[in-house]
Amino acid sequence: MKIGYFLSSEEFGPLELVEQAVKAQRAGFQDLWISDHFHPWNDEQGHGSFVWSTIGAIAQATPGMGVTTAVTCPTVRIHPAVIAQAAATAALLLHGRFALGLGTGEALNEHILGDRWPSAPERREMLEEAIEIIRELWRGGVYSHRGTHYRVDHARIYDLPPELPKILVSGFGPRSTELAARIGDGFVAVSPDAEGVRQFRDRARPGSLVAGGLKVCFDESEQRAKETVHRLWPSEALPGELAQVLPTPEHFEQACQLVSVEAATESVPCGPDLDGHIEAIRAYEDAGFDELYVQQIGPGQDAFFDAYREHVLPRFAPGDRQLTQAGGR
Repeated sequence: MKIGYFLSSEEFGPLELVEQAVKAQRAGFQDLWISDHFHPWNDEQGHGSFVWSTIGAIAQATPGMGVTTAVTCPTVRIHPAVIAQAAATAALLLHGRFALGLGTGEALNEHILGDRWPSAPERREMLEEAIEIIRELWRGGVYSHRGTHYRVDHARIYDLPPELPKILVSGFGPRSTELAARIGDGFVAVSPDAEGVRQFRDRARPGSLVAGGLKVCFDESEQRAKETVHRLWPSEALPGELAQVLPTPEHFEQACQLVSVEAATESVPCGPDLDGHIEAIRAYEDAGFDELYVQQIGPGQDAFFDAYREHVLPRFAPGDRQLTQAGGR
C-alpha cells in the first residue's frame, strides 16, 4: 500500500502547505492529497486558501510528487467546466501525476453564492452530470451541453495533458459507493471500511483505485495530542449528515460543543506511541486500500515527519509485510 501525506487547506495557509509538501517528500511520503475548502470547519483551524493556486506552487516545489484533490466539489460554487480546465492545467504542471478527487460537497463551502443546498440524491445526480461534462471537455474540441443541472456553450479546453487524470469519487454509504464504482476510476474513503471497499470492487472496472485518508496527532504527550485533536477537529465526530448540511463554521462550533475529547479522538491515533499509528495504517491495508494519505493534526509537523521517516514509513516498504507476518518487526 502506498503511503502519502494529506495536506489540510483548512488548518494551514498556502505557504505552509507548500513547505509541508517539501517536508513530506524529504521524509519519504510518496504522493500528496490536498483538501479543497472555501471555509474551514471552525475558526480555530482558521484557513481556506484557493487549492488550485496551491497545487501550482506544489508542482514546482516538489518535482516527482503526485497530487490528488481530496476532494473537490464540482457542482455548486464552481461549474464543472471550470474544474475540467483547472484539473487539466494541474495535470500539465505535475507532468501527469495528478488525480481529480471529486465528491458531492458540503453546504459549508457550497452555500457561499446563495444557491439552494440540494438533497443528497440530487447532489449525486449533479455529480454524475458534472463528471460527464468534465470527461467530454477532456476529449478535446468544441463541446456544448444542455442537461438537467448544467449548460456548456461552445467550450474548448486548449491545454490538455497527454494522459488524462483519473477521476476518484468520494463515497459515504452504499449509494455513493455504487456511484463511485459506476462513474469513477477510483474510490475515496476516510475510514478502513472493508465492506465498502468490497462493494466498490464488486461493481468497479478492473484496476480501479481505492484511496483513503487518516488523521493522526503525533506528540510527546498523549494528553496534549488529544486536546489538540479536540480543539481543531471535533467535527470528525459529528454523526450522520451534519457535516454535509451545516452551512457555516459557527454552526459547526455550536454542534461541536457536544463532542467530548474521547469522542473526538476515538479513531485518531494520538501521542508518541507509533505502534498505534502503525496499527491504524495496517487497518487500511487489511481493508484492501491501494493508497493511504496521513494527516498530522496540529503544529508538530517537524516531529511528525522525523518520526514517520525513521520509524513508520520503513515498515511499509516493499517486502515488509511478509517480514512482519513471519515474526519480524
